Amino acid sequence: MRHGGKILADQLAKLGTRRVFSVPGESFLAALDGLYDSGIQNIVCRHEGGAAMMAEAYGKMTGTPGIAFVTRGPGATNASSGVHVARQDSTPMILFIGQIARDHRDREVFQEVDYRAMFGPLAKWVAEIDQTDRIPEYIARAWHVATSGRPGPVVLALPEDMLSDQADVPDLRITAALPDMDLSAQAQRAADWITAAQSPLIVVGGPHWSTDAAAALGQFALAAQVPVASSFRRQDYLDNRHPAWAGDLNVAMNPKLAARVAQADRILVLGSRFGDIATRGFELADPVRQQQAMFHIHADVQELGHIWQPDHAVCARADAFAIALSQATIKPHASAAMEQAHAAYLAWATPVATPGEVRQEEVIGWLTAHLPEDAIMTNGAGNYAAFLHRYYQFKTFGTQLAPTSGSMGYGFPAAVSASLEYPDKTVVCMAGDGCIQMTLNEMSTAVQYGAHPIVIVVNNGQYGTIRMHQERHYTGRVSGTRLANPDYAALARAYGGHGETVIAQDDFVPAFARAKAAGTLAVIELRVNPEALTTGQTLSQIRAASNPKG
Repeated sequence: MRHGGKILADQLAKLGTRRVFSVPGESFLAALDGLYDSGIQNIVCRHEGGAAMMAEAYGKMTGTPGIAFVTRGPGATNASSGVHVARQDSTPMILFIGQIARDHRDREVFQEVDYRAMFGPLAKWVAEIDQTDRIPEYIARAWHVATSGRPGPVVLALPEDMLSDQADVPDLRITAALPDMDLSAQAQRAADWITAAQSPLIVVGGPHWSTDAAAALGQFALAAQVPVASSFRRQDYLDNRHPAWAGDLNVAMNPKLAARVAQADRILVLGSRFGDIATRGFELADPVRQQQAMFHIHADVQELGHIWQPDHAVCARADAFAIALSQATIKPHASAAMEQAHAAYLAWATPVATPGEVRQEEVIGWLTAHLPEDAIMTNGAGNYAAFLHRYYQFKTFGTQLAPTSGSMGYGFPAAVSASLEYPDKTVVCMAGDGCIQMTLNEMSTAVQYGAHPIVIVVNNGQYGTIRMHQERHYTGRVSGTRLANPDYAALARAYGGHGETVIAQDDFVPAFARAKAAGTLAVIELRVNPEALTTGQTLSQIRAASNPKG
C-alpha cells in the first residue's frame, strides 16, 4: 500500500524524470512526501510562473516533459504563463496542481478553481484524478499526450484527499517505441519537388529536432543548392555559418528575406506551422489567396491543412524527415538562390552602429566571436532581443532557449534551468530591464541550487517594444512605458551572486571575464542609450518618421 503522492512520484521516476520544479503548497503535501526519497531533484522556486517556465525549458532541452508542481488557486493562475509558452512553443510539459478535497467541490471553498475550464484552451489535455488507484493510468496518458504529435502541456489536478489516500496498485508499464517510418519515398518526392522550383525556400522549425537532423538538413540544402530559413526563435536548427543559411523569420526580419518568402514559388515547410510571425501577419503568404505552393511536413496530422493548402503533406517528425532528405538522390537547383540568400543574411548581420557609450550590437558581436559553440543563449521578449536575433550566430543545435509565444520574463528562468541541466556549459541570458523584473526573484533559486548563468541586463529605462509602437502611433505621448529600475548589479550581490554595471563599451569584456570566473549567478547591467531602441532606427528617427510635420 502506498499513498497517492508516493504512487505519483514512483511513476515519474520510472518514466525517467530527474528533476521537477515547484512552489510548495499544503494542497499537495503527499506529493512532496513522495518526492522526498524518490531520487528526483525538487527545485523549489520563488514564483509559480518561474517554476513553470523552468519546467518548459527543461522540456525544450530534453524532449521529455518538464514537470512542475504548484498549489491551487493563485498558484495555478501564476503558472498559467508557463503553460501558455509550452502550448505555443510545442513543448512537452506536465503541470500538477494541488486541488481541494473531493467532498468540498462546487462550494467555492478556499482557492477552488475549475481547472478543466481554466486551462482548456491552453493545454492539450486537462484532467482531475479522482481515484488514487488510477494515478498510474493518468500519468501514462499525460506523458503520451504531452509528447505525441505536436507536443504540448498537460494539466493534472490532484485533490488533496485523493493524494493522501492509499492504494495497492501496480506501477505503469513503459510502452515500447514504435518503429521508425520509412520516409524515403516521400523524401525523394520532396527533394525533386523543391529543386524543380524557380524560387525555392526551405523553412524549418517547430518541435522535434536534433544535432543529426541539423547536419542532415545542411547536407541536403548544400547538395540541392536551396536556401534555408528558420521560423521564429529556432535559429539553432542550422549552423548560421552554413552557406545555405538565409536567416530567421522573426518579428523584425531582414527585408530581403521577407521578399524571398513573398516571391517564393515553392516552400518546403519542415516541422514549422508557418504561422503569423513567419509570414509577417500573413502578409508575405496569405492562406486565403495562397500564392506559394507548399510541401508541408509536420508530426501532427491536424496541422496539415489547418492553415495552408499544401500540394503535398506528410505526417512525420521533422528530424526524421531531414535525415531521409539527406539520403535522397538530388539534382541541384540551377539558380544562385542559395548564395544570394546567404549573402543577404551576412549583409543584414553586419552591425549597424547605434548611439551611446554601450552598444548592444558590439556586445552581441563579441559574444558571437568568443562564446563556446555549445554555449546556451536564452532570452525573453523586448526590443533588446532584436539585437540578439539579428547579430548573434547560433552554431549548434540546443543552444537557443527563447519563447515563440513572446513571453516576457522567460529568459532568466530558462537560463537557471539550462545551467542546472548543463552545469559545464556557458549559459548566457539576455534580458531587458522590463523583462528581467518579471522573474528576477528566481535569483534566489539559482543561488540555492548552484545554477550559474550569466545574465546581461540591457537597461534603457523603458518598455522598449511598447515605446517603439507608441511613438509610431501616438508620437510624443509617452504613457505607461517608463521604468524606474533598481541597481541590478547590487541586487545580484544581495542574492549572493556576482554583479557589475557597465557604462562604457571597453568595460564589457573584462566584466564578462569576471562574471564567468565567479562561478555563480552573475549579472552584468548594461546602461544603454534609450535612443538605441531598435537595430534599424533610433527613437528620434522613429518619432520623426511617425510625425513628418514635426
